[in-house]
Amino acid sequence: MREIIIDTETTGIERKVDRIVEIGCVEINNWLPTGKTFHKYVNPTHPVHREAFAVHGLSNEFLKTKPTFKRVVNQFLAFIGEARLVAHNAPFDLGMINDELERLDMPPLQNEIVDTLELAKTKRPRGRHTLDGLCSAFNIDTSRRKLHGALLDAELLSEVYVELRGGRQYGLTLLGEQEEVTIDNLPAARQRPVPLPSRLTDEERRLHAAFVETLGDKAIWREYR
Repeated sequence: MREIIIDTETTGIERKVDRIVEIGCVEINNWLPTGKTFHKYVNPTHPVHREAFAVHGLSNEFLKTKPTFKRVVNQFLAFIGEARLVAHNAPFDLGMINDELERLDMPPLQNEIVDTLELAKTKRPRGRHTLDGLCSAFNIDTSRRKLHGALLDAELLSEVYVELRGGRQYGLTLLGEQEEVTIDNLPAARQRPVPLPSRLTDEERRLHAAFVETLGDKAIWREYR
């Protein structure tokens, strides 16, 4: 199953008033990472509250040169498609996205949603249920996470989500069950005569490579680069 791990950063926490300043998405399929991501900084045309700046470090000066949500919305919707959406405290992130869609007279998202905050409370009733707390519980390296960042948090959350679902081995087992073959019997993919051109810009490729370096040697993303 195709799922999109999603996170946002905003100008504040007041629905219908505050705006999105950053969107980060990570694609997984059958609980395994595909390596595909979506990341945009957004000009909110609305001041960033001091408290929000302390969380993500995105200033009004930095954001004023970025595209507005109207200019990135079609790329965002094309990336998520009809995939299940996974977010930590999903009502906030997806609520903020739906508020932005409403401002553009566009319909709200109709995708199936998984809230990892509620999932964590069910799977692990005790302990902290923040992203940092769950990363600590699953020994996921967050040593470079000095500030919140939408893509950074989405990639960390993807690792947490895989663990909450039973770990990578569960994803491999599920894949084998769906295809009704063993890993050894998987048919070899034929190589294309001419490789498809990458849709990533050099800057997006550089930023993603730099981000992966911050996750530590145990990050599952190193296995799918």
